[in-house]
Amino acid sequence: MTEKYPTFEQVRNAHQQLNDMKLEYWLSHNLFTFQWWLLLCVLFIPWIIWWRFVDKSRLHQILLFGALLTILVVMLDDFGVEQHLWSYPYQLLNIMPRLIAIDQGILVVAHMSLYQYFPKWKTFIAANTVMAIIFTFIFEPLTVWLGIYELENWRYIYSLPIYIIKAVFIKWLVDEVILTKTVK
Repeated sequence: MTEKYPTFEQVRNAHQQLNDMKLEYWLSHNLFTFQWWLLLCVLFIPWIIWWRFVDKSRLHQILLFGALLTILVVMLDDFGVEQHLWSYPYQLLNIMPRLIAIDQGILVVAHMSLYQYFPKWKTFIAANTVMAIIFTFIFEPLTVWLGIYELENWRYIYSLPIYIIKAVFIKWLVDEVILTKTVK
């Protein structure tokens, strides 16, 4: 008895059908809802505020930190969605599985602000720990309550060390590896 595996064409057709369903769902259940407007604000307002207060003399360094953090956050978020750890019933755009308003808005801006205002390791880790607690136990449950974020095979507590470790890793990468090498 031979097993029948799907062909590439069958996978591609299923993917197209899924994309069509996602677009229809997004147009009928997401676009211009309260959650959609909230996500739009969460994406843009933090950047506007950040631009007003960012240390322009360290702009390249802070943006490097933010860019590397964004790459890591996007990779982790895509992994979590693909592994059915969590999902996002509401999104700004239907073309990506991730929650860009959080990943590339408030989360990255908050981390960049801490990177700017807490340059010393001890205070940076302390500030990021406080922020991680707030994001884990206040913002994540709030987004669940609003229907934006859905836990599938995930618990809030799992997010706590990830928020801290990713910020520490990127600070180490920028400060100790990249900037140290460019100064020498």
